[in-house]
Amino acid sequence: MVQVAVADRPENSTSGEKAHEEKKVAVHGAATVRFEHRHGETRLATLYHHDPLRVLMPTPRRDDLPIAVLATTSGGMVGGDRMDIDLSVGPGARALITTQAAEKVYRSTGADCRIDTALSVESGAWLEWMPQEAIVFEGSRLRRLTRIDLSGDGRAIAGEMLVFGRAAFGETVSRGLIRDAWEVARDGRLIWADALHLDDDIGEALAHPAGFGGAAACATLLHASPDAARHLDAVRALAEPIKGARIGATTLDGLLIVRILGGDARAVRGAYAALWSGLRSEAAGLPTRLPRLWEV
Repeated sequence: MVQVAVADRPENSTSGEKAHEEKKVAVHGAATVRFEHRHGETRLATLYHHDPLRVLMPTPRRDDLPIAVLATTSGGMVGGDRMDIDLSVGPGARALITTQAAEKVYRSTGADCRIDTALSVESGAWLEWMPQEAIVFEGSRLRRLTRIDLSGDGRAIAGEMLVFGRAAFGETVSRGLIRDAWEVARDGRLIWADALHLDDDIGEALAHPAGFGGAAACATLLHASPDAARHLDAVRALAEPIKGARIGATTLDGLLIVRILGGDARAVRGAYAALWSGLRSEAAGLPTRLPRLWEV
C-alpha cells in the first residue's frame, strides 16, 4: 500500500490588501518519497508533497530504475523561501530521483533561501539523487544542505550543481550568499562534512585565480559505497576525454568525491551528466544513460 498525501497553501483572500500581504509571505515546500522492495521489485511506499513542491512519477526507461521527479511550481525561490526534501530507500530497494528543471534562486532583499535535503539509504539499497542545476542570481541568498545517512552496505550516487548568474543575459554574480554544505554518515558515524561558503562581496572569490578562476559553474558528484575507492581509476578514465571543464576525483573512507569546475555552464553540466551516467554503469551495472528530462 502506498501512502500518498498532498497539501496546498490556502487560497489568497479576495481582499486586495490581504492578498498583497500574503504574496510577500515566504513559502515552505516539502516532499517525502520512499521506495521499498516488495514482492521481488522496488515499489513506491510513501509519497507526500506540499506546494510549491510536486513529485511526479514518470514511467522509467526499459531495464532502468523506478524514477521520481521533483518539480517546483513557483518558478523559483525568493528570499525566505524554504524547501525540505526527504528521500529514502528501504532494504534492497533501488531508485533514481531527479528534478524537472533547473532551480532558480532570485535576488533577495535580505532573507535567505534554504534547501535541506535528507537522503536515507538502508542496507542493500541503492539511491541516485541527481538534481538539475541551481542558478543563483545576482544578490541571491542560498543556504543548501544535503545530508546522506547510509546503513550497512547501502550505496548512493548524489550530486549538486551551481551556476553563477544567467550567462545568456551577460549576468555575473558579485554579491549575495552561497552556502552549499554536505554531510555523509554511515551507521550513525559522520564520515565526511564539507561546505562552500561565500558571503557578501563574492565576486572576487569567483574571479580570483586562487578561487574559482572566473568559473561560470561548479558541481560535486559523490559515490558512497564500501568499495567506492575501487571505481576511482574508472572515473578518472571517464573524465580524461571531457573538454571544457576541470575535473578532480579522490576517495576517502568509503566515498568517491568528484569536483567539476568550468567557464561554461553547459560544459560543466555535460561533464556532470557524463560522469554520473558512466559511474552508475561502472558501480551498479545500470544503463549508461540519463533520465529523459535531462535530454530536453
